[in-house]
Amino acid sequence: MSITVAALQRYPVKGLSAQALATVELRAGRAIPHDRRFAVAHGTAPIDPAAPKWLSKAHFLQLMSNPRLAALSVEYDPETTTLVLQRGGRTVARGALSTQTGRTVIEQFFAAYLKAELRGAPRLVDRGDESFSDADAPFVSIINRASVADLERVVGRPVDPARFRGNILLDGAAPWVEFGWVGRRLRIGSAELTVEERIGRCAATNVDPSTGQRDLTVPRDLLRGFGHEDCGIYARVTLGGQVVPGDPVTVLD
Repeated sequence: MSITVAALQRYPVKGLSAQALATVELRAGRAIPHDRRFAVAHGTAPIDPAAPKWLSKAHFLQLMSNPRLAALSVEYDPETTTLVLQRGGRTVARGALSTQTGRTVIEQFFAAYLKAELRGAPRLVDRGDESFSDADAPFVSIINRASVADLERVVGRPVDPARFRGNILLDGAAPWVEFGWVGRRLRIGSAELTVEERIGRCAATNVDPSTGQRDLTVPRDLLRGFGHEDCGIYARVTLGGQVVPGDPVTVLD
């Protein structure tokens, strides 16, 4: 069975929900455009909003510490940087993140929504062409749906691949075969990527991405079932190109 791209997605704001993509133009040495471009930093974070640098996820709102983020759905327009936050199908905040007014609207929403969980006044920060990914590198994250299905066998109940917040989801690969791709090149659509490392998983994956409830123990189940806490791989784009769902995935060397 051939390996194909099942879905593409980005996360415009770190910790918030995914935005499905019908196509993406990958660029060498870059993450997926607008993926984790924005983040909401705690007021105590040592970050300069005018020139934000990468920091570890502990300095930002994120699912591991703030599971109520999962109750929010996101609409994002990259042309205007307009972010719309919805809860239960109702719009709760809207702002153009490239403007101070728009950022303030979003900051005020989170100041009220997560008041008891904040360390200082929240600040929305923008990395432009770079990313606030958990890894301090411009990686694309790849999830093999068959590996997640094999984890379901250990867990004993369905596991939504959305828990792993990947950019590219694959169909047609054998379970866990992706770990053997570390150090190898992949052709995906017209782009090429080098697989850099496996992705270790934290307690954020315990949170149901649709309800915000901590209802699983994913890292513990990975360790119990497979002897590691990894799911998915990080890859670096080495040759830019277009990728769409359904594109073939080829291991080159």
